[in-house]
Amino acid sequence: MIDIHSHILPGIDDGAKTVEDSLAMARQAYDQGITKIVATPHHKNGTFENERRIILAEVERLNEKLKEESIHIEVLPGQENRIYGELVEDLSGEELLTVNRNGNYMLIEFPSSHLPRYANKLLFDLQVNGIIPIIVHPERNREIMENPERLYNLVKEGALSQLTGKSVTGEMGKKIQKFSFDLIQSNLTHFIASDAHNTTNRPFDLGDAMGTVEREFGISTRYMLQENAEDMIVGKMVAKEIPEKIRRKKILGLF
Repeated sequence: MIDIHSHILPGIDDGAKTVEDSLAMARQAYDQGITKIVATPHHKNGTFENERRIILAEVERLNEKLKEESIHIEVLPGQENRIYGELVEDLSGEELLTVNRNGNYMLIEFPSSHLPRYANKLLFDLQVNGIIPIIVHPERNREIMENPERLYNLVKEGALSQLTGKSVTGEMGKKIQKFSFDLIQSNLTHFIASDAHNTTNRPFDLGDAMGTVEREFGISTRYMLQENAEDMIVGKMVAKEIPEKIRRKKILGLF
């Protein structure tokens, strides 16, 4: 399996602190059945800024260390970009990084409480520039939870989304798990990833999450999500069904 969202690079954000932490995380990932990990350090989230050159250098160093330790994991470069108004303009510079440098996909993070008013236009403009945005952990965004039609509109307009493993397994609570299931059922998500930060409270759990998907939705859904990650990292089109609105009058008891 391929995990498209992680914070395994040491010492550059709120993920692994040391190389030893990174190696322990890689061993855990291998035990989950993961063979490739996209390292996606935070960028422009108000606390961390990790430009392309930094990420590429750290990925190269970690892969060398993994080989030395005979850990059969390959780390690929990526970046978790907090949405900001100048993001599209910055595509022409040396700051931003698409997943695995494929030029086609980029992880986009929203603030946890809301969607900026310019979100729809910015994600559309990314696509005009040839980049498909992947909205990370929408199930944890309060505005989307309260009004899932916001995500529906973004997906309908061409964006993709990625759920967090712990959301799917229920470790972030039953309400978030139920909402995650609704997003899968309504064709509003296209990937599952660990968003791993460490080996304890935010671990690599992709195998567990995919097992949950298989039990709830069948093996074909699991295979589709796994194959989407494989296709995405090499820049291929991913499988997606026609998105549907979540038709509930009350979402998660929030209103």
